[in-house]
Amino acid sequence: MHFTGRTWRPPYEAYSVIIQATSGCTYNKCRFCSLYHGERFRMSPMSEFEEDLAEIKSYQPNARRIFWTGANPFAMSYENLKLRALTTRDYLIKCQSMAMFASIRDIKSKSVHQLRKLRAMGINGLSIGTESGENETLTLANKGYTAEDIVGQCNKLEEAGIEYSFVYMTGLAGKGNGKRNAINSAKIFNQLNPYFLSIDSLTLFPDTDLYAWSKSNKFAPASEHERLEEMITLLEKLQIRTHLQADTKSNFKPLSGTIPYDKSRIIGELSYALKTASEQEMLDYRNSLSTL
Repeated sequence: MHFTGRTWRPPYEAYSVIIQATSGCTYNKCRFCSLYHGERFRMSPMSEFEEDLAEIKSYQPNARRIFWTGANPFAMSYENLKLRALTTRDYLIKCQSMAMFASIRDIKSKSVHQLRKLRAMGINGLSIGTESGENETLTLANKGYTAEDIVGQCNKLEEAGIEYSFVYMTGLAGKGNGKRNAINSAKIFNQLNPYFLSIDSLTLFPDTDLYAWSKSNKFAPASEHERLEEMITLLEKLQIRTHLQADTKSNFKPLSGTIPYDKSRIIGELSYALKTASEQEMLDYRNSLSTL
């Protein structure tokens, strides 16, 4: 298999077969991220892509779901996505769906008609790192789009029948701004239907703008307790049905469940953690993370 650079998949794609479609990120300007620094965006040549499909076929000929890796393979043109989707179906005849990371920016170039055709070819399941649904926080993070863009582009996905999931990042708005970010993000998310909502917590690593800003007092990180309070506020304000996963390493208290059915339980567990875990204990955990 041809894997180069960083290879990531969402927790909920744990049982999907992995293939590299791209490597690197087309944007590389988010102020909290250094995952793909120094790695140029590259589409896997079709020769490599087909070799990997052939290898997958030899080991898992009945694979039903394929996850295409790369920071945002959906940035590829409609024609390129179409070619790879159809080629995947040629090799893996029982494949039912193909998923990948995407940015809101990547959806803009595709019409609803094109999105419908991609859905018919099996592309279904875009993991979108929105991080927030509030314009002020999106600007701080330099995401390159607005909250209104999130609604507009995800409405296109829904019209085309493509499932998508969001990532929300507690602490991203900075000290004292978590509840405001949660309230405003919930207003945007409540207009949409993400299949999964993954919640991470901002962890500052060197080689990121926010890390440098924190050292020069231009950015004040939120406390660990504030992050838990932010998550509670977000959950309280959400009025949608979705699968919640807040169980990555960045979360001091790993949680998962289905909203709204498990909302009370999850809020209760977060409230208990607020009462029983000290700020220093949680901060020590955060500082122990060398990678996500």
